[in-house]
Amino acid sequence: MKLWRPGITGKLFLAIFATCIMLLVTMHWAVRISFERGFIDYIKHGNEQRLKMLSDALAEQYTLQGNWRFLRNNDRFVFQILRSFEHENDDDRPRPERGPGGEYGQGPDRGPGMPPPGWRTQFWVIDQDRKVLVGPRAPVPSDGSRRAITVEGKAVGWVVASPIERLTRNTDINFDRQQKRTSWLIVGLATILAALATFPLARGLLAPVKRLVEGTHQLAAGNFATRVDATGQDELGRLAQDFNQLASTLEKNRQMRRDFMADISHELRTPLAVLRGELEAIQDGVRRFTPESVTSLQAEVATLTKLVDDLHQLSMSDEGALAYQKAPVDLVTLLEVAAGAFRQRFADHGLNLRLSSLPEQVHVFGDRDRLMQLFNNLLENSLRYTDSGGELLISGRQQENSIRLTFSDSAPGVTDQQLEMLCERFYRAEASRNRASGGSGLGLAICQNIVNAHGGTLSVAHSPAGGVSITLTLPLERDLAREI
Repeated sequence: MKLWRPGITGKLFLAIFATCIMLLVTMHWAVRISFERGFIDYIKHGNEQRLKMLSDALAEQYTLQGNWRFLRNNDRFVFQILRSFEHENDDDRPRPERGPGGEYGQGPDRGPGMPPPGWRTQFWVIDQDRKVLVGPRAPVPSDGSRRAITVEGKAVGWVVASPIERLTRNTDINFDRQQKRTSWLIVGLATILAALATFPLARGLLAPVKRLVEGTHQLAAGNFATRVDATGQDELGRLAQDFNQLASTLEKNRQMRRDFMADISHELRTPLAVLRGELEAIQDGVRRFTPESVTSLQAEVATLTKLVDDLHQLSMSDEGALAYQKAPVDLVTLLEVAAGAFRQRFADHGLNLRLSSLPEQVHVFGDRDRLMQLFNNLLENSLRYTDSGGELLISGRQQENSIRLTFSDSAPGVTDQQLEMLCERFYRAEASRNRASGGSGLGLAICQNIVNAHGGTLSVAHSPAGGVSITLTLPLERDLAREI
């Protein structure tokens, strides 16, 4: 037989319901104990008041008589005093009846030796020699409540009441039982109400969790487009928001992976097709094997080599596998060296390379080779995609904790939509920055990884000269070295 195993809703319901039951039972017993103790304290207080009244009345009679002869074998006198107390309190209860043998308190509700109405314990009147004047034949308790009968500052006797350890009168016992039944009835009704309130509460609390569970199943099945409702600002609401962010990231990464594989295959297909066509033409005799054909084949091989190298560099920079050997580096000097190496190539393409407003010396904590690779990629990017007759302006400004370098070239420019995608892999604005230039579309992605590895930022904007402006912000040497 298969055992029933509650789900998370059932478990939460049982946990809350069991807690409610435990609290109700605990409160029931606490109220019962408090009631019983309070009721007994109430009885004690009433008895103490009667002891005081009786002792005062007996002291007055003793003063008048001068001794206890009036009370010996005269229990009726004490009952008359007690009746007078009852009349003062407007008590309509049946009056005590004197039983056979002079024992008081026998009546419909009483046995021999039971106290009179208003008294819930037995009592005795004893003289100064501790002889019983009035009271049942039972021994006088040593631990009972007692009140001295004082005449002219001298104790001439005592009124003693038996200690109250439990309820003895039928009316008191019946009242206690009624209160107990009422208390258990309240506990039962409260239990039903707790069950009725706990179940919808458990379902309501776990509704976001169930949505997250279902969304997780969809996500594990590969449906990255799934989303859950992120309602509320509590922990579950923030968890739902994080879940949606995770699903969005996974969906984006899957799309990027597909695009990446499509771009790689597309980029490799073109030079491979050219190589295959050239070789087949030579093999079929359509084209002669000449130094010019070898040069063409070498150019396609160089394009493939450059693409593979860029992919390798990008993959290593993505994984942080590039070896960075950082040390204080004069960034301005490094930039001037890189620009000097490209100056003749810019001139050959009819472009002007100009450095302006650079600080004399700016030290950063970085890898000299990777920073040189960064500058070479940026210079190569402008060289390939700037029209002849234009220029590249490199300017810099030292801020409080960083150095800001801007590479701003002239036309052609790009649209706002293309500007946002320039740092994505394999992206080229085909209208103006075409494949014929030999670029793989990975240069700026590599540059961004290098800048991030140095704790800086790379941003792209429109250039005032009509082209593209790339801004690098790198922390100064004292700040980055302190972080490391």
